[in-house]
Amino acid sequence: MLLWHYASKTWARKGWERWLSWAVRSGLEPIKKVAGTIKDHLWEILNAVVLEVSNGPAEGLNSRIKMIKVRSRGFRNKERFANATYVHFGGLNLYPEGVVG
Repeated sequence: MLLWHYASKTWARKGWERWLSWAVRSGLEPIKKVAGTIKDHLWEILNAVVLEVSNGPAEGLNSRIKMIKVRSRGFRNKERFANATYVHFGGLNLYPEGVVG
């Protein structure tokens, strides 16, 4: 948990490298596999830690788009699905001028 709370990229890198070292020495194949993936993406992980970015907003939007799909009981083609998504999230004013909605 502490690996996600560094303010400095240097200290974050040291913390992650210490964890990677432990993971490789653990002898547990699933952990070693995860360690390899983390090592391949360490630069991106360090940027995410220091900049405190999250994919939470994107996941929330994705969840809402999936709800549109579920409520519609499916679409006949991808274009109609895209149009429904644009209408739902486009912030369009669908009321005629002068009508308060």
